[in-house]
Amino acid sequence: MVRRFFQLFTVIFGVLVLTFLLIHLVPGDPVEVMLGESASLADRAALRAQLGLNQPLLSQFGHYVNQLAHGDLGQSIQTKMPIVDLFKTRYPASIQLALLAMVIGLLIGVPLGIYAALKAGQWQDLVVTLISVRLAAMPVFWLGPILMLVFAVWLGWLPVSGMGEPAAIMLPALTLGLGLSAILTRMTRTSLLEVLNEDFIRTARAKGLSERTVVMRHALRAALLPIVTIVGLQMGSLLAGTVITETIFSWDGVGRLLVDSIEKRDYPVTQACVLAVALSYVLINFATDMVYRFVDPRMRLARD
Repeated sequence: MVRRFFQLFTVIFGVLVLTFLLIHLVPGDPVEVMLGESASLADRAALRAQLGLNQPLLSQFGHYVNQLAHGDLGQSIQTKMPIVDLFKTRYPASIQLALLAMVIGLLIGVPLGIYAALKAGQWQDLVVTLISVRLAAMPVFWLGPILMLVFAVWLGWLPVSGMGEPAAIMLPALTLGLGLSAILTRMTRTSLLEVLNEDFIRTARAKGLSERTVVMRHALRAALLPIVTIVGLQMGSLLAGTVITETIFSWDGVGRLLVDSIEKRDYPVTQACVLAVALSYVLINFATDMVYRFVDPRMRLARD
């Protein structure tokens, strides 16, 4: 356990270093990139002082870490607003979208995976496999407009984009959830097929238990262990992968804020967005590891 926490802090430190260096890795002078070549020397000097780029690199990093420790992510160059205030509405919106997408993926992927495993080798298994492979191969920037065209334009069931209505979250969540369901379908099918061939399943059947009881109470419980890991990893991927989806559907989350900050050359906001997404991914993966160790007794007995 101690080693796990040490690894967590090591990764977090690496993330802090990389996000700090982001503004220094911009080709050319970042101040000139943000203000343009026509900016005066006074404006450049003022921005350089505002960003702390006139200080030694080590001092800049120490100031950066100190700011983060006090919950200060800096200030937007474009809006002059504290970046923390921008995140107060943007980050919850991204989490809400990712959670709903995860629920959709679980509701579709796990039942389909169970059904495909129970029909292994039959035409139903082939159909489910083909559907999951097709969904996994569909990029978000193609699937999103297709869903928008069908459910918003042709059928008129859902809003096209924006956040003005509660139902507006359904299309972007469905776009992310369908891709996730394809991964969960194949993972559930593979995991359940492996468990169904185990000795304890044959023992349960020999005791006269119904097939439903054997599958749902014994096989599925063991098969869900690797799925827990996949769910956690995909949750982190959803938060990191909402950039395109939020842009397509005009969803005001961290992903769209990141795109807007890049377009406006607002590098402090870009830096904060990258840091937020990276830390979210790292912390979710760590939490997933802890949950997996709690669910699987073998992991609790293993030495770190």
